[in-house]
Amino acid sequence: MPFIEADGIDTRYEVMGDGPPILMYSPGGFDARVEQWTDLGVYKRIKLLDHLPKHYKCIVFDRRENGQSGGRVERITWDHFVRQGAGLLDALEIEKAHIMGGCMGCSPVSAFGVAIPQRTLSMIHYWPVGGANYRISSHQRFARHVAFVDENGLQAVVDLVKSHDKNFSGDPRGGPWGQPIRNSDDFAKTYAELDKAQYLLTVTAMYRGLFDRDTAPGAEPEDLMNLDIPTLIVPGNDSFHATSAARYLQECINGSEYWDIAVDEQTEENAPQRVLKFLDGLTS
Repeated sequence: MPFIEADGIDTRYEVMGDGPPILMYSPGGFDARVEQWTDLGVYKRIKLLDHLPKHYKCIVFDRRENGQSGGRVERITWDHFVRQGAGLLDALEIEKAHIMGGCMGCSPVSAFGVAIPQRTLSMIHYWPVGGANYRISSHQRFARHVAFVDENGLQAVVDLVKSHDKNFSGDPRGGPWGQPIRNSDDFAKTYAELDKAQYLLTVTAMYRGLFDRDTAPGAEPEDLMNLDIPTLIVPGNDSFHATSAARYLQECINGSEYWDIAVDEQTEENAPQRVLKFLDGLTS
């Protein structure tokens, strides 16, 4: 797959199909790679990429700090993910697109719509993350990384993540920059030389900002309520994708379509067709 620089981040991406563009924020939490659209859980079952590219230009990519894309140590906010996606559209000379996300990829979608509504043709949220359990587990994951760094230092993080191939969810001690450390010796060297105290402050502020509520993170409810963007919401129902998070988005986004269907009933036969029905209805 090719790479493009987006917001200063080397971004691995692929364009599949032709037609109106869909920018697709990958599912998978802190392992948000292109492959997750076909290999992960419900997405493996419903096979969206076997169907959507027959009608639309699907732009899939590794989110920053994930897969083969690069990263940058900073206090990451949802707007940083927005800038990466917008930068990818800029590089591809696409002015407007439908914006779709799965799992944690839904949070950048809502942030994108709020930040750049003029470039957002529609929003699709498939299994948005959220709920009290999600916030608590996210904080716990970062807390384990913070404790490991505090006790062992940043070079120990580099040594740890290079000793295995687990992502941040698989081994929280490695932190959110584990994959860029593996991808680049220069990044790893710079990372190990960072000031530990400043790094810990940055990481703490980062996770408190990203996971600041017991519902779907990504954009403030008041900002969502001011949007006039066609929106489709498909609920999940587990400890990371609480149905209440999907209902929250429905409540906040005026005129949104909520596909009220049980998780087990979402299949290859109906899920891609429901997404296509929503998209096609915007141009009919």
